[in-house]
Amino acid sequence: MQEKLHMNQHPGTDPPPFTTRIVGKDGNSLLFEETYCYPRGGGQPGDTGEITSIEGESCNMNEVLPGEMILHPVDDASIFTDGQEVICTIDRNRRNKLTLMHTAQHIFSAMSEDIWGAETVGNQIGVESSRVDLLFDDKDVFDPDIIIDEVNSILNSKIPVNIHEWDREKIMAHEKMRHTKFMHRIPESIKHLRVVEIEDIDLCPCAGTHASNTSMIPRVKFISKKNKGKGRLRISYEFDK
Repeated sequence: MQEKLHMNQHPGTDPPPFTTRIVGKDGNSLLFEETYCYPRGGGQPGDTGEITSIEGESCNMNEVLPGEMILHPVDDASIFTDGQEVICTIDRNRRNKLTLMHTAQHIFSAMSEDIWGAETVGNQIGVESSRVDLLFDDKDVFDPDIIIDEVNSILNSKIPVNIHEWDREKIMAHEKMRHTKFMHRIPESIKHLRVVEIEDIDLCPCAGTHASNTSMIPRVKFISKKNKGKGRLRISYEFDK
């Protein structure tokens, strides 16, 4: 069983290089005994970086992918052998940007629900910009100035971001829990899930990477909105440089 250490790492910024052992291969992907790498999922891209053997051979690590065993794709898996000890260096700059974008998306979604009752039905996190798909009863109520002002006010308020591990019953029973419609997709054998709490702002199950405080996140700037069908808007934002 592979240890998926990214689930225990908080905050999800500045991941250090880690040493692990290759336990197998899947095509051109390496399987590690344990890994701090975040695999693509939930709208957040997977980590990239570099893998170096103790002997000094190195190879690019392409976007890390999910699975029962997390996949670490490389340019050439043949230079590594099963049982070999390697050092994995995650691209910190990329991870940090994605982590801050993802945490901002939590706030964006929470405020959209609180202000307009809009449900988040999709998202895609990016290094330079991100988007959230919102479902409204009446999408004409959307006002970009209102949501951007609300999000930036929270980012300026130095609010802690906490991580919990709660059982399914507690998650489903909590009156402030958001985004539980996907819970039926998670196998019943998984009894506990990771819950992210932005104090008094958002509370929801999430396996992504997050900042430890909203003050770490730059102010956001509205880019555009697109109609995506009945009641749906795709809202894009970026950090205000």
